[in-house]
Amino acid sequence: MKNITKTFKFTAIAIVVATALVGCTQDKKNSDEATQAKQIAPKTLTSKNAQIFLDEVATEKVQLSLDSNRAEWIYNNFITEDTASLYAEASQKFTEAGVRFAMHAAKFDKVDVNSTQRRQLNILKQSLVLPAPQDPAKSAELAQIGAELGSIYSKGSYTTKEGKKLSLGDMTSTMATSRDYDELLEMWSGWREISPSMKPLYIRQAELANEGANGLGYKDLGAMWRSNYDMPADDFAKELDRLWGQVKPLYDDLHCYVRSELGKKYGEDKVPQDKPIPAHLLGNMWAQSWGNIYDVVAPDNADPGYDVTKQLAAHDYDEIKMVKGAEKFFTSLGFDALPETFWTRSLFTKPADRDVVCHASAWDLDDKDDIRIKMCIQKTGEEFSVIHHELGHNFYQRAYKEQPVYFQNSANDGFHEAIGDTIALSVTPKYLKEIGLIDTIPDESKDIGLLMKMALDKVAFIPFGLLVDQWRWKVYSGEVTHENYNTAWWELREKYQGVAAPIDRDADAFDPGAKYHVPGGVPYSRYFLAHIQQFEFHRALCEISGNTDPIHRCSIYNNKDAGKALNTMLEMGSSQPWQQAYKVLTGNEQMDATAILDYFAPLHTWLKDKNQGKQCGF
Repeated sequence: MKNITKTFKFTAIAIVVATALVGCTQDKKNSDEATQAKQIAPKTLTSKNAQIFLDEVATEKVQLSLDSNRAEWIYNNFITEDTASLYAEASQKFTEAGVRFAMHAAKFDKVDVNSTQRRQLNILKQSLVLPAPQDPAKSAELAQIGAELGSIYSKGSYTTKEGKKLSLGDMTSTMATSRDYDELLEMWSGWREISPSMKPLYIRQAELANEGANGLGYKDLGAMWRSNYDMPADDFAKELDRLWGQVKPLYDDLHCYVRSELGKKYGEDKVPQDKPIPAHLLGNMWAQSWGNIYDVVAPDNADPGYDVTKQLAAHDYDEIKMVKGAEKFFTSLGFDALPETFWTRSLFTKPADRDVVCHASAWDLDDKDDIRIKMCIQKTGEEFSVIHHELGHNFYQRAYKEQPVYFQNSANDGFHEAIGDTIALSVTPKYLKEIGLIDTIPDESKDIGLLMKMALDKVAFIPFGLLVDQWRWKVYSGEVTHENYNTAWWELREKYQGVAAPIDRDADAFDPGAKYHVPGGVPYSRYFLAHIQQFEFHRALCEISGNTDPIHRCSIYNNKDAGKALNTMLEMGSSQPWQQAYKVLTGNEQMDATAILDYFAPLHTWLKDKNQGKQCGF
């Protein structure tokens, strides 16, 4: 939910179809054979032809990836028309190659190849995110649309009634701290003024990307995205529904309690107790996580006696010290320290003199050691956890750097998001005391408060993590037409989250565009998966570390056994189906959301008691 990682995925904007085999090689013999291979009918291709092709792609991909990553990095850090143009051009070149690779890899679908070759060929076919049709003009158009959507979002701002211009960061801070109903409504509505102009661009982008997915043999782009999880696309959708069903009872009780407390705060005329919660009252611009309203819904006598944001200030943590602190967590597990280039090339604070993309992200520019983060860090407890999350991406990238280029990726995209959050689950009072941020560990009587705050961030997010792609899948399949984009968006938000728009929304408002990942073209199911996986990973690592505390009190900080087990899984990259990587750490090949229920068991019991006699549901 906070990250874009630079991996083997072709996540750039435009693709043109050209079925010629890769044309650049350092070995003339291989080049001649490759040229011959592209002229061979698929039924006469061999495993040898496949290996020549895969070797060629690996060589070309390294330079293409580096060029594209550098162009995107510069654009994200210096947003101008020129950098946007350069980024679009590099993206187009990168993904034109990507479609060449994918289309030619498909020629080997019925060729007898070994298991490693088959996996590499499948990765090539499934590595496109927004594929373009077989038309250079449409490829360029798709690239331009992506750049325009990104620019609209990144430059978005709102001018208040008093004439003050606010950035998204400014408005996000107000959403987190204000308890004024009308001020929150103004911020919520103001940010959504940026997205209506995105709608015609998004409509066209969906049309072009669907056409591209059709050309690769998929019924639509959503089916193509769902095919990327080592299982049939329809089975993946069912798996998400199964996992959500495991978590839903806990979410329903959390929702019921929070709605009741918000009704007390703002009045039941503003927060009816038999309807969805108004979206602007949950402390977050998208109502995707609710931790910022902890002060409104906190249990009585549950204050642990410290505030991480205040403790960071009291201990003179600046942005760099916050990152150093997160790095120390990983090195305490036995991982090597970050390279010096990380510190000289990353972006940690928002520059005062230019526009940048502040959305937190982790980068691997050269598939080796040039790893970075890009953040406009705010000195808060929440950001301290976000930094742990970002570094989780970077340490994962370093762990699999010795894999062949095809396997330099996470086992599935949820793994990448989960690893940093797994570490963040170990940011317990015990850990905070060990690093000197607090002096004493609160007793177990304070656990309900700590679990409540965690649930407001983690459990509250899960249905949002599911519905973003649910909406897009319906758009790509044609089930939701562009006339109904906004209506369908809010129908899903009410169905899954029990959250509603606080004011009537115009049919053309295009509120999905106010969420970064929609105009950014970033699949979102990974974040849902990450919220399931992190609790399973945490439970498994706590068992490996010999922990005897309840898992919500466990920290693996400074435990080399846990670090070794984690690294064993990370080093696999995507060389095996994700189920095999999962089994290495958890002992199981199927995800199981009961780890979440175990983690929050004391809170769930407490919520059920507090909800006695209330009208729950939405």
